[in-house]
Amino acid sequence: MIIKVCGMREPDNIRDVEMLGIDWIGFIFYPKSPRFVRDQAIAKTDSVKRVGVFVNASHEQIMETATSFGLDYLQLHGNESPDDCYALQKRGYAVIKAISIYSAEDLEQTKEYEGRVDYFLFDTKCSGYGGSGQQFDWDILTTYTGNTPFLLSGGINPGSSAAIRKFRHPLFAGIDLNSGFESEPGLKDTEKLKDFIETIKTTAI
Repeated sequence: MIIKVCGMREPDNIRDVEMLGIDWIGFIFYPKSPRFVRDQAIAKTDSVKRVGVFVNASHEQIMETATSFGLDYLQLHGNESPDDCYALQKRGYAVIKAISIYSAEDLEQTKEYEGRVDYFLFDTKCSGYGGSGQQFDWDILTTYTGNTPFLLSGGINPGSSAAIRKFRHPLFAGIDLNSGFESEPGLKDTEKLKDFIETIKTTAI
C-alpha cells in the first residue's frame, strides 16, 4: 500500500514526516490553498517520491515547478482534460488525476482518462478543490471497473485505520493523508501519523 502524506510546507516538518516510512510526499502549488508551498529550499530524500498538486495550471507553470522542486509525480485537481494529462505523461512524468466522488455516476468520467493517467485519486466532492476533511462512501467504489489503480483520499484520520483494513478492491493502490493529521494547515502531527502508519503497516494484509 502506498502511503502518501500531502499538504506539506514546513521544511523541518517535512523532514520529520519523511522519516516515518512513507512512500510519497505531496506539495500543493495552488495559491488559494492554505497549504500553498513557496519555499524551494526543501531537502530531498532518495527514498520518498515527491508529488506536486496543481489546479488548472498551465503546462509551463507545471514544468517549471516540477524542475524547481524535483517532482516525481504530477497530481491534477482541476478541470484538466485527458489530453492535458497525456501531454504531461509524454514529458516523462507520472500523472495522478483527482476525481471528486459523491455518487457512482461520478466514476463515469474515469473512462475518458484511461491510458492517459497513471493513477486516480478519489476524493470527496465539495465546493472547492479538495480539502473538505469529509469522507465519501467508499462502497461506491465497488462499481469502479476501470484499469487504472487509485488512491483513497478525503477525510482519512486517525480513526480510519479499521475502515482501511476492511476496504478491498483489486486496483486499490494506497491512501492520501492530509488534514486529518494536522495541528494546523500545512503542519502535520508526526506522532499521530507515526501511530497510524504503524497500525496500517502491521495489520495490512
